[in-house]
Amino acid sequence: MDKTFEYRIYPSAEQEALLQKTFGCCRWVYNRVLAMRRDEYAWTGKSRHINSYITQIPAWKRADAPWLSEVDSMALQQSLRDLDKAFKNFFRAPGKVGFPKFKSKRAGRKSYRTNGVGIIDARHVRLPKLGTVRARVSRPVEGRVLSATVKQVPSGKYYVAICCADVPATDAPAPTVGFLGVDAGIHDIATCSTGERLPNPKNLQRSERRLAREQRRLSRKRKGSANRARQRVRVARAHEKVANRRKDALHKFTTHAVGESQNIAVEDLNVRGMQRNRRLAKAVGDAAMSELARQLEYKCAWSGRGFVRVGRFYPSSKTCSACGYVYRGLTLAERVWDCPACGMRHDRDLNAAVNIAREGRRILEGTAGHAGTAADAANACGEGVRPTAACAV
Repeated sequence: MDKTFEYRIYPSAEQEALLQKTFGCCRWVYNRVLAMRRDEYAWTGKSRHINSYITQIPAWKRADAPWLSEVDSMALQQSLRDLDKAFKNFFRAPGKVGFPKFKSKRAGRKSYRTNGVGIIDARHVRLPKLGTVRARVSRPVEGRVLSATVKQVPSGKYYVAICCADVPATDAPAPTVGFLGVDAGIHDIATCSTGERLPNPKNLQRSERRLAREQRRLSRKRKGSANRARQRVRVARAHEKVANRRKDALHKFTTHAVGESQNIAVEDLNVRGMQRNRRLAKAVGDAAMSELARQLEYKCAWSGRGFVRVGRFYPSSKTCSACGYVYRGLTLAERVWDCPACGMRHDRDLNAAVNIAREGRRILEGTAGHAGTAADAANACGEGVRPTAACAV
């Protein structure tokens, strides 16, 4: 199993200057080869293998770019391999993936990939050309180290992400729920079939006034000035704080859900389509529904749990979890509804979570579809939970 360990690093002034040189050299090599391949393809209709460009780097160092010798040579080679991957993605899916673009010097996020990284102790890491760098190693590296990505985020902080292979599976605690269904939403980011909920903290909405104030200050600064550069960092840190709060809540919830459940089912939502609705776009983005499903999927893989995505056209909210009746007239405004067939009163999100758990079980077991029963609802909600208590308001 592959796994990435990310740590924050605190380079000295000299190391930071070398990092900026490395970012710049990788960008220069990337843009130069991109221009060469573009021109060659325009003239001949084909381009050479990427290794033919990588072997030219030593000649560039001796000729017109001697400053390339000051940085990590492996980072320059990896930059060209990343360019080759971008070209391959474009030709494999020309309608979905765009043509590779030139890198900008003023990009907010900068990074390069290298090899030969090592963890010295809980406060230091070793990086090529940089030597020993202060870091906060929060947990030990496991498995076999493949590569490392050094990056600078828009707020100015530096991180190193170490990619490892052959990482042993995590020893997860014994599950208490056989099959957990998770319904993602806006009012509650996640509603579980066991009745647990993750309320939406609305981090973006609570920070909108501060973000708007910092953005107004940025717009008043003269372009190219030092004051504008400092204000740009303040804006980036404000956005970073919102993102960190959102990720913290999701990580706590998903870790708890995976630890207590043997199998997890989520709905395969069309989040991009939902964000095209101008009335819901901001709220959908703040809820981070795709990130919730992504974290549940890879954490289930880490812990050896089962994970399944239920089709987006499955009527999870409209189906009565007690009798299986499908209420076609359910509107988005109805958060609570009564089943016309059996009279059961349902909370919309909790009912959907129970149905998602049942459908996920059916998909994993490969059984034919069937109408819901009270016993199925009890199994979906978890052991020891009655369907009337878990699904009714």
